[in-house]
Amino acid sequence: MTGDSLAARQVKRLDRVIIRFAGDSGDGMQLTGDRFTQESAVFGNDLVTLPNFPAEIRAPQGTIPGVSSFQIHFADHDILTAGDRPDVLVAMNPAALKANLGDLPRGATIIVDTHDFTKRNLDKAGYTSNPLDKLGEVDDILAGFSVQPVDLTGITVAAVAEFGLSRKDAARAKNMFALGLLSWMYGRPTEPTIGFLEKKFAKAPAILGANIAAFKAGWNYGETTETFVVQYEIKPARMAAGTYRNITGNLALSYGLIAAGVRSQLPVFLGSYPITPASDILHELSKHKAFGVTTLQAEDEIAGIGAAIGASFAGRLAVTTTSGPGIALKSEAIGLAVMTELPLVVVNVQRGGPSTGLPTKTEQADLLQAMYGRNGEAPVPIVAPQSPGDCFAAAVEAARIAITYRTPVFLLSDGYLANGSEPWAIPSIDDLPKIDAGFATAPNHEPNHEGAKGAEFWPYARDKDTLARPWAIPGTAGLEHRIGGLEKAGTPETGHGNISYDPANHDAMVRIRAEKVQRIADSLPPLQVDDPSGPPGEGAKVLVIGWGSTYGPIGAACRRVRRAGYDVAQVHLRHLNPFPKDLGEILKRYDKVLVPEMNLGQLSKMLRAEFLVDAQGYNHVYGLPLKAAELAEAIGQLVGDAEDREVDLGEHGLNLPADHEEEPVA
Repeated sequence: MTGDSLAARQVKRLDRVIIRFAGDSGDGMQLTGDRFTQESAVFGNDLVTLPNFPAEIRAPQGTIPGVSSFQIHFADHDILTAGDRPDVLVAMNPAALKANLGDLPRGATIIVDTHDFTKRNLDKAGYTSNPLDKLGEVDDILAGFSVQPVDLTGITVAAVAEFGLSRKDAARAKNMFALGLLSWMYGRPTEPTIGFLEKKFAKAPAILGANIAAFKAGWNYGETTETFVVQYEIKPARMAAGTYRNITGNLALSYGLIAAGVRSQLPVFLGSYPITPASDILHELSKHKAFGVTTLQAEDEIAGIGAAIGASFAGRLAVTTTSGPGIALKSEAIGLAVMTELPLVVVNVQRGGPSTGLPTKTEQADLLQAMYGRNGEAPVPIVAPQSPGDCFAAAVEAARIAITYRTPVFLLSDGYLANGSEPWAIPSIDDLPKIDAGFATAPNHEPNHEGAKGAEFWPYARDKDTLARPWAIPGTAGLEHRIGGLEKAGTPETGHGNISYDPANHDAMVRIRAEKVQRIADSLPPLQVDDPSGPPGEGAKVLVIGWGSTYGPIGAACRRVRRAGYDVAQVHLRHLNPFPKDLGEILKRYDKVLVPEMNLGQLSKMLRAEFLVDAQGYNHVYGLPLKAAELAEAIGQLVGDAEDREVDLGEHGLNLPADHEEEPVA
């Protein structure tokens, strides 16, 4: 079952494929997609995934709101997104077909489980008649697609009959039948899935046997029937040497926090309250007590961050995780961390808002909330990862800034990064930056007033380069001090930390805290501008700038535009407060600046305010990632405006075949 029979069938080689598994939220589509992803990762393909599931714990079965899907884009070369349009749709019921049909390009393959196309389910999905009965007729809504009706459920029930399960339990294995069939079609290694099932159902022999039997039945169905006459081959991708694993953004972020604890030699403390889509970070970190990680599932968001601030005061690498609604609740405590100048990593895995909004959908509309969502002048550094694997490095960077500069730091991930996955090269721990906690160990001020009894500890005697105040562990003899939410005397002349209502002192402290954040820019590397057109100012006239998870769609769209023969530059921001020091100079090199975002133009506003540049927004808030093809058209139009000519992307625009959505530049 590892592809030895390829020679017996017609084999068509492809450079990439986009597959979407879709069904009811109880059909196991996320598990099916995850297992296909693991098979592809073991095979060596580059891949990007997009899980998409309903917010309801259990939406009405068979309805469109209850449809859950998992999309995987895998290829024999570097790719950047989960793809705009699936080449293959596996639809387990009428609702799954109807909800996803509009995303398919003509010529796409649709594999349908005919078992659930009953009148009741058709009515739930809004069909007045069965579209499978209309194939080839005048009113065939599936004309132009390659439709393969298969009784997945019926064949599965028959295949697992020997295990004595009820029909309902037997039918649950249909997702494994679908996985086996698709694994056969695309030559995926099957050992990872069988090994997974043996581990998962080790204590339930009948369930284990049924799932393996269904999986093998799906494989054998493809191998022995004449329904599928072609197998497809996608060779492994060429990647830099190293050890890789498939990883989701939430898992990578968790590992990054652990690594930051190791490199700073600080115990990690997470104070958190479960919230979609950030909860998996709490779940993962709770497994790693061996690395000195302590997790507290608090009774609410405010208690979670309150405990984290206390842990920071006690000398821990403190973290709190949440999503946008939780940030709203934590805002006062974040202000307290600003005022006390304590290290704290605040993870916001953004989702659709406002309020409860779209809990399971992605968005990046909390940038201005992170930037300004507190009372008073309370600047907080902001770091954003660009891909699931990059969440690891971004977490290490957020911890570095928090510890070095004694400040809370926002780490802005989002639902697309959190749940999506990609191959990740596992770094050597020695290659990660060392982070020096630099705890205060002795008094730091020699008093010059009468009656002084020796050296004192001043909690606001700042580092001359970073402006960070000393971090003193409570209970250290001679380092007694006070911090809190009330303003303290903290100028160079009065750094003793006593409560102060002096107007001049408050003005000075506000400015010092703001300057401390700005000095973070001194530690940032120069921005990397992707501009193959030539020296800055001599080639591309259009710059596309983004942040966070738009990296993939922007990169894929720029590839399309360049392959069509036009010039465009790209730069992506990890640090959003402060901006890198060379950003203003880079923006001035280009005639037009486009800012794609999954919001209504938040980074655009910041760039226009900071650099007085006419940044134009490309903004969607669909709860889904931006589509590379549509973004490419927008970039092409802007290139045409900048160069005063007509731009036609031709086959590289919206009509590009689905299996060539991200052809890399030669």
